[in-house]
Amino acid sequence: MSYYSAISEEKRRINFDPVPFMRSLAVIHTIEEINAANFLPGVRLGYVMCDTCSDPTKALQSVNQLLAVDGSVDVQCNYTDFRSPVKVVVGARYSEVSIAIAKLLSVYMIPQLSGTSSSPALSDKLRYPGVLRTIPSDVHQTKALSKLMAKFGWNWVGVVYGDDDYGKAAFQSFLKDAEEMSVCLAYQEVVPHNLDHQHSEQRIKQVAQQIRSSQAQVVLLILKSELVEDLFKEMMLTDTSRTWIASDAWAINRPLAHLEGINSVGDIFGFTFISRKVESFDKYLKNLRPSPEGYNRFIEEYKNLRFNCTPECFLKEPPSYCPNADLLKIKSAKACDYTDPQEANDDYLVTALDTSEAYSGRVAVWAIANALKKLLQCNDSVCSGEINFPPWRLLEELKRVRFQLNEQTYFFDKHGDFVDGYDLIMWEKDGDHRTFKLRGRYHVLDGQIEFLTDVSEFNWLSTANSSTPPTSRCSESCPPGSAKKISTVSCCYNCTLCVEGTFADDWDLNDCQRCPNGNWSLKGSTRCGPREEYYLKWDDPHPIALVASAAFGVLLLLLIFIIFVVHRESLPMRRAEVKLSCVMMAGLAVSFASVPCFIGKPNVHLCRARQVLYAMGFTPCVSCILVKAYRTFLIFIPFGRLRHRQLHRLYKPPVIITVITVLQGIIISLWLIFDSPDLDGTPPSPQSMKIILQCNEGSTYIGFGVMLSYIAVLALVGFILAFKGRKVPQEFSETGYIIFSMLMYLFVWVCFIPIYIIKTGEGSFVQASAILVSTYGVIFCHFLPKCYEACWGSKTDTLERILRRWRCPTPDPEPEFNTDSDVVSDTPGIGVATLSKRIGIPRGSLGRARITGSNVFMSNDIPYVRQRLRSISC
Repeated sequence: MSYYSAISEEKRRINFDPVPFMRSLAVIHTIEEINAANFLPGVRLGYVMCDTCSDPTKALQSVNQLLAVDGSVDVQCNYTDFRSPVKVVVGARYSEVSIAIAKLLSVYMIPQLSGTSSSPALSDKLRYPGVLRTIPSDVHQTKALSKLMAKFGWNWVGVVYGDDDYGKAAFQSFLKDAEEMSVCLAYQEVVPHNLDHQHSEQRIKQVAQQIRSSQAQVVLLILKSELVEDLFKEMMLTDTSRTWIASDAWAINRPLAHLEGINSVGDIFGFTFISRKVESFDKYLKNLRPSPEGYNRFIEEYKNLRFNCTPECFLKEPPSYCPNADLLKIKSAKACDYTDPQEANDDYLVTALDTSEAYSGRVAVWAIANALKKLLQCNDSVCSGEINFPPWRLLEELKRVRFQLNEQTYFFDKHGDFVDGYDLIMWEKDGDHRTFKLRGRYHVLDGQIEFLTDVSEFNWLSTANSSTPPTSRCSESCPPGSAKKISTVSCCYNCTLCVEGTFADDWDLNDCQRCPNGNWSLKGSTRCGPREEYYLKWDDPHPIALVASAAFGVLLLLLIFIIFVVHRESLPMRRAEVKLSCVMMAGLAVSFASVPCFIGKPNVHLCRARQVLYAMGFTPCVSCILVKAYRTFLIFIPFGRLRHRQLHRLYKPPVIITVITVLQGIIISLWLIFDSPDLDGTPPSPQSMKIILQCNEGSTYIGFGVMLSYIAVLALVGFILAFKGRKVPQEFSETGYIIFSMLMYLFVWVCFIPIYIIKTGEGSFVQASAILVSTYGVIFCHFLPKCYEACWGSKTDTLERILRRWRCPTPDPEPEFNTDSDVVSDTPGIGVATLSKRIGIPRGSLGRARITGSNVFMSNDIPYVRQRLRSISC
């Protein structure tokens, strides 16, 4: 049975578009293919083809003609049992036309299938309950477009759309998806599609100027192909190149791809509905003719355009019946070789058009056939169901249909749409024209773009480097470690580095993330991490050097002690005062012992122990040096007898050393009681990834300062006393060594103070180093020279030889003392034996000397060594 086998008589078209003509042929071919295969036993599918001229009003007239019975349509209150001769409508091409006829068809509940109308409005089943589509809604297409832009980093784009239902709905959907993908609009322009040619041309010029003046390098065109062609021609006038994103309306438009100068407009991307080539359809187009029982006015018109011999139409002034210049391009070069144009055929439609884009129409017909097979209860031999059924019953079956075609399963979702996805097409240069290359797919179900070819293999026309994608951004991307500081538009911003304690691990983040507890980051960080505890670790090079130096110092002191004990009766050792030297060595050993307390993870006990050990070790040492300096001061510096006695009463080495040390102990005790050293609780610096574990020498540092100042005062006093006696021969005193060692100590600790303050976190290392330097200074100045003299120095020096070397520049005959009982003393009652003991020369070594001058050696007088030395006759 055939529903309709005749073709309606339509008004002769002013223009002829090969693309919709090819699409309609795909539907006809599929219908004939189903009938030939006897898919519905005993039932044949018929069709009526109407040209809407892309006009809603014309489309509504055509639908009224299809639904009319005996030339009219009955008006009823209930169309449940309405039985129209037309059971289903396939089309229209454009969404605004489909929306117009859908409102009418919904009254009769006649199903409407479209393979090209993608407006999101048609998914509303309350308004359009009878509309089904073999393509996804533009809701998914705009998601794909925005994700493509985000994929390439294009966040500053322009949009040009038509003012029809398709353009406005797609634009509103794109606005929502673009915002989600952080894509901003540099401009948005509307092109009216229903204005006269003069106004339309003026509007195209305005849009072109906006595109040229904008910094946006990517432009989305939601337009019909005719308007896109006009816009491209305007852009070619100024050789303006952009990256164009095509909507499905012109994503694979073959005439546009062959437009003269198309290579100068730049790169073109587009999403089109998933399609495929059908070899049987290509073969059908190469042997095109109407079905035996029907008539097709459109095939006749095409063949006349293609094969009718009209050479006069190519003259400069062609006759009025000739088609326009665009249609003349269809004319075959061999047209005049054919006697009957209606019998001629060639492969023009296959080569000039992309026949795969008609695949959605083929799927629509197969969906109808499968639904009818279910509704008509067909088996292999017969269809037993009611033939003249109400159209709504077919609509219900279509909603439930699920079928396979070319090894793919098809069905409609709850919105009446297919959700199979889109093909990503790139227009690549092919000589003077463009060819369509499949570069990827958009999967509707998971919302992901899959590139079938690596992006590095894309051939870009709008950039100087063909392998580098173009950029279209209002602001440069913010690298990891920074975030956007948005001004007015979300895509226009300045990049600011993440502050301490925050991080950004990706490009173009709106905000920096806070580090989790226990972690930290520096300014401009891309990740957080735990802070490292910083202190002098035992396995680090510096602490190892400190401990090794301290250990070597202790061993050196032990060796010096042995030498002092072995050579205790020697002249150098007697001059060095062995007992005082042993006290000094013990103090220095305690100072060395404080150094390991500066190493390792600090705690309150180590913080206190290291300062106590140093203070109570180095103080006795300095006090001994002070005693030595005071002794030299008393012996060799001239005073009156009364002052000399007063000063001499103070010369009690054990008492001096004990008192000085006890005073330091009192200072230390008060420090520990009132402002004790403790662990430093200062929060770590935000600019550091280190937690500095160090000791705090009290909240006010007063105790620490008094302790160091006390030792410094002792050293300064010793330095002054030694400096007063600097002209005394070295054989009688150690003034030179005292001066140098105390000067070194004062210099080291004066330098220590600013370094200790400036070097945050290095206080332990600085103080330990200062202790080692000052301690080794004492060893090298006071002990090593004595050890050298005791082991390898001269053992024949006598007092008069020493005096002679000091007072007499040239050797003379050795003078003699008149008597061995002459008194050479600095104090009443002290004789030669006492002086020789104090200055470290055995009495027997004095020899005989001749000392002149009266009243110098009286037992009741205070002697002056300087007068004695002057009395020696050289």
